[in-house]
Amino acid sequence: MMSTKEITINPVTRLEGEAKISIFLDEGGNVEDAYFQTVEFKGFERFCVGRAVEELARITPRICGVCPGAHVMASTKAIDAVFGTKPTETARKIRELYYDAFTVHDHLLHFYVLAAPDFVMGPDAPRASRNVLGMIDKVGEGLVKKVLRNMKNMTDIQEMIGGKAIHSVFGLPGGVSKGITEEERQEMEKKMKETLEFVKESLALLKEKIVPAYKDLILSEGYIHRTYYMGTVDENNMLNLYDGDLRVIDPDGNEFAKFHPSEYLEHIAEHVEPWTFIKFPYLKKVGWKGVKDGKDSGIYRVGPLARMNVAEGLSTPVANEEFKEFYDFFGGSPVHHTMAYHWTRLIETLYAAEHGLKLAKDKSITNRDIRAEIGVAGEGVGCVEAPRGVLIHHYFANPDGITEKVNIIVATTHNNGGICMSVRKAAKSVIKKGKVNDGILNTIEMAFRAYDPCLACATHTLPGTMPMEVEIIDHRGRKIKELRRLECDNRSG
Repeated sequence: MMSTKEITINPVTRLEGEAKISIFLDEGGNVEDAYFQTVEFKGFERFCVGRAVEELARITPRICGVCPGAHVMASTKAIDAVFGTKPTETARKIRELYYDAFTVHDHLLHFYVLAAPDFVMGPDAPRASRNVLGMIDKVGEGLVKKVLRNMKNMTDIQEMIGGKAIHSVFGLPGGVSKGITEEERQEMEKKMKETLEFVKESLALLKEKIVPAYKDLILSEGYIHRTYYMGTVDENNMLNLYDGDLRVIDPDGNEFAKFHPSEYLEHIAEHVEPWTFIKFPYLKKVGWKGVKDGKDSGIYRVGPLARMNVAEGLSTPVANEEFKEFYDFFGGSPVHHTMAYHWTRLIETLYAAEHGLKLAKDKSITNRDIRAEIGVAGEGVGCVEAPRGVLIHHYFANPDGITEKVNIIVATTHNNGGICMSVRKAAKSVIKKGKVNDGILNTIEMAFRAYDPCLACATHTLPGTMPMEVEIIDHRGRKIKELRRLECDNRSG
């Protein structure tokens, strides 16, 4: 291993958005502090002001080309609330089937394209091969073709329901814009059934190959944070991605709060730091105590791991067995291991595929009652579990239905405190005496990659470019290493 002064690191990373990591070393060359900084400008809410509120379900998905399905659904639910209506039973089923397909697609994208190269190729593999192309060379084209085929299955379902696979246009207050034919239902059932089997294979791959090989890393203290967790559950505290109450547990697993998403302002506040454009949400009743974990800190985490931690089980049988096996491995709930996000993400993918198949088999989903009556416009909150965690859309409209104010809190914003802590702790655990190489820096990146951060959603950048910078600063403030990436990321919208 060579001194950092002797190493040139070419810029490579796998996340959506524009970020900067600054690592500060003490006199001994060890990490004194580290910062995950997001340097994009946030302005998307302002774009929505003055628009007809029902148009927001077609405007806000443009925030991101990776997770537009989450925005179209949260937006549609917010518009329901603005007009004081709820979707018909058929419309709700159609929405949920769409959302299951979207969730499966998004989770497969992250696992195979962004996360898997680290585990299949190894964190220390040359950056030129630590990607999908490198995986093709190592595991062959067969697996990659199966990934693409099953992701296409899910985009086909989204397109059949939403009109377009990306930036769908089917969300209307009180329902959806078109129904499902019997032929479409049969086709969606076939596609969901095929992809369900592939998800089972993917989960087996993780448990049989990745978990044993990286057990020490998964369980290492450098990737553990004892925080609060937030996620959506139904009336029985079972996981629900589309609707329910927000449940919060403390680091010991005790229920801290449970509330309807429309009450989020009573429970969540946001702190601002001058060195990042992303805010830091925290639990009001605990308070802001800085970027640190523990029961006395109001920082909480969301996303697949958080959803498993707050849920008492999953409503689909195969995924529920995987849920139990996961907690048996870690010795009970809650699990605080950041790398466990990958495992829970695939369990959740299995749940969404099972749930989606159940809906696709339901012939009543082809009924024609797809719109409900609406009232006069006002204020409304819509919330779903985006692949990365809790997504809240809050709209204010005048009686003529014109948008006057918008507030959007995305999952990566909720997770900002956790991401910052994870980067700092990982850096402290792997950088010693000023020694660093490309593999070590990639291992630090793996700490935030587990969250699958979507910084375009969190900051709503105007330029559209997604550079990333990593700086290593010695104890005298001198820059001794810099990574810089300025090209556009492949996950942009």
